[in-house]
Amino acid sequence: MGKQSQLKDETLLQHPVFLLSVLVLGLVVMDPFQLGPVGGVGFQPVKHDIAPYKQVMESWPRDNGSRLVEGKLEFIDQVFGPESLEFDSLGCGPYAGLADGRVVRWMGKDVGWETFAIVTSNWSEKQCARGVDSTTSKQWKHEKWCGRPLGLRFNKYTGDLYIADAYYGLLMVGPEGGLAMPLATHVEGKPILFANDLDIHNNGSIFFTDTSKRHNRVNHFFIMLEGEATGRLLRYDPATKLTHIVLDGLAFPNGVQLSKDQTFLLFTETTNCRLKKYWLEGPRAGTVELVADLPGFPDNVRINEKGQFWVAIDCCRTAAQEVLSHNPWIRSAYFRLPIPMSYLARMVGMRMYTVISLFSEKGEILEVLEDPEGVVMKLVSEVREAKGKLWIGTVAHNHIATLPYP
Repeated sequence: MGKQSQLKDETLLQHPVFLLSVLVLGLVVMDPFQLGPVGGVGFQPVKHDIAPYKQVMESWPRDNGSRLVEGKLEFIDQVFGPESLEFDSLGCGPYAGLADGRVVRWMGKDVGWETFAIVTSNWSEKQCARGVDSTTSKQWKHEKWCGRPLGLRFNKYTGDLYIADAYYGLLMVGPEGGLAMPLATHVEGKPILFANDLDIHNNGSIFFTDTSKRHNRVNHFFIMLEGEATGRLLRYDPATKLTHIVLDGLAFPNGVQLSKDQTFLLFTETTNCRLKKYWLEGPRAGTVELVADLPGFPDNVRINEKGQFWVAIDCCRTAAQEVLSHNPWIRSAYFRLPIPMSYLARMVGMRMYTVISLFSEKGEILEVLEDPEGVVMKLVSEVREAKGKLWIGTVAHNHIATLPYP
């Protein structure tokens, strides 16, 4: 009986089609020629914790009127990947951090945009300024040199602008602009690899996110593909000039926003499609709680004058993505296929568009605005409510969108 079974197995292994299939599968899994999207990267997918797809999508309110489609495109091809938008204490602006490494400000129609700050003395127009190509892969190899300012916040008391730069960490520049001064580039002796967003406490402390200890901004998509959770929420103390780890083990921590009374802050975990709360004061101080499971991948959070929170979401999750999230071995093989990432994404149903949502302090959903066809923008990074409008930033496009509100 044993000999017959062994003979049968040997016959199967000698079958040319089967043997070829095994070899092809082995090549795909190993990707020795680095032909797949993750070729050349130490790709280490892990299982990550994400709410059930059906549960989230069935309970999430929809904008049947697609009101975000009514948004107006502003400053087309004048700003390049304006991730974060800010206004100074006099209401001037917007200020925006661009993909070419500059922070710029709007000076009105007669003057237009001017460079307000740069994050490194390395910056030069020849090396860094690529215009509309700044939001393409042509800029990626220059980002480390030129900088990539992401989160922006003004200190309302001093007029100083604080910048979270993806490569140069936490920086500050005075009210007159110029070369920003680095404040935090390391924590506990190790480099801050991917500073992302920030907010300023009334006591002067700066809370900011460091998205990953494994991948920088150019490779940010690998953070999501792996499902790794090495991100951190950090706090910079200007009195001691020390940086402290507030939270560790986060899955792509991104936007951060203090509440109006500053008893808590909200932050997003992009990979796990979550909005979370960290308590700073009261009986729950030092604890984290879930505010909402989201239908897509959140970026920045910004507060309005009423103390409500706008969350920018790249929508939407798919059922196939949930399968990939729970099965790292499938991800390991799938993203090693010698097929461009854009096609692999479409094959699992990804068709990105913009959703922006307004939350109350208690986490209630107050408003949902959608652009399901990606008319205004397909990828969104931030929503600011100011001057009777919503100002919508994007890391991927060369414009800003505005929408009258309320």
